Amino acid sequence: MVPLFTAEHVYEAVSPGRAVDAVRDAFVAYARGEWTMPPKVYVPAYPAGDFRAMPALGSGHALLKWVTSFPGNPAKGIPTVMGVVLVSSAEDGRLLAVLEAGAVTAVRTGAAAVLAAETLGRADATTASVIGAGVNGEAAARTFAARGREPLVWDIDDARAANVVARVGGRAVTRHEALAADLLVTVTPGREVLLPEGSLRPGQHVSLMGADGPGKAEIAVGELARVRVFCDDWEQASHGGECAAAVEAGMLKREDVTEIGDVLIGRAEGRESPADITVFDSTGLALQDLAVALAALECVDELELPLIPL
Repeated sequence: MVPLFTAEHVYEAVSPGRAVDAVRDAFVAYARGEWTMPPKVYVPAYPAGDFRAMPALGSGHALLKWVTSFPGNPAKGIPTVMGVVLVSSAEDGRLLAVLEAGAVTAVRTGAAAVLAAETLGRADATTASVIGAGVNGEAAARTFAARGREPLVWDIDDARAANVVARVGGRAVTRHEALAADLLVTVTPGREVLLPEGSLRPGQHVSLMGADGPGKAEIAVGELARVRVFCDDWEQASHGGECAAAVEAGMLKREDVTEIGDVLIGRAEGRESPADITVFDSTGLALQDLAVALAALECVDELELPLIPL
């Protein structure tokens, strides 16, 4: 019998604060070579969406996440992200748990967005905003709120932004006000460039969470070329993240981009001055899913979990 963490169980087990700590530890372990992560495999089903198989190994456990991204699903009344996370023992291969992938994705996306903002943003930053009030945007807003920052939330759908604010706190604002924040998180489908060339002002930070696959973009290539760029993992970012188009255009090279794990362990500089404009390109890593899954497993004996017979 294998325990099943439904979405509700994942949210109950892993608080936003615990998720930030877990994701930070995962980035550190990966930077030190203690955790490994084979490449993410995309199975395109365009134009509707895609499937992704994401493995990781660390702390005596192996993980495989099989997950979808179908941006048009909300119009059908079903989630954009669906799938499962499988966690096994790396000692004997036993399946230890199954987790609902959408909740794991949301928790780690919110944690990574805010961790990057806290790591790379100005020390005196006062405003924080989230653009995109879907499931993952709500997770980012909730994480900001849990860390003591009032989230300013904007979505193309005013009602959706208002609903998120009602659940997690903060304020629903205009697009202009959201884009002017000191710390900005974008969590959109990546079909529209939100940040054209010259749009970011000195001192701003933006965590780009939406463009996590080929052909997506939330920021213009020219804007990436004039700011300080950080990413979760260079291989993924240079092939399927915001960085990919800039790399293809010859405007961004490996030496221009710093992985956030290297900043966290002190191997590379983060923000060097208050005037720096910093950008974090997030493609979503299986090691982040593993971190959240292991945090959930810490509560396996405290929750009334359904069991799956195998």
